[in-house]
Amino acid sequence: MSETDDKFFKRADDHINLSNDQLTEATIGKVSASMMYSVARFNAWFSACEFSNAEEMKKGRQETIKYFVAEYEKMLTENLDDYIENFEKFMK
Repeated sequence: MSETDDKFFKRADDHINLSNDQLTEATIGKVSASMMYSVARFNAWFSACEFSNAEEMKKGRQETIKYFVAEYEKMLTENLDDYIENFEKFMK
């Protein structure tokens, strides 16, 4: 995540806080699934904004999927490693 602006983590924390608030009404698995769906839906819309028409979008579909999956994998790996390294501190 080398290209983050100064509000990057604040925005991420806002999403995390919303998800944490939802834990009063739903299980962690359901909240996680909803959050992943919302990210996928938002990124589909964001991707559509980059194309002129559906045919263009269809041609770029696989490249778009590859990009977002690779970025998610990097972010998940980084965060899992952070939790492994700081498990006792984070999970008190």
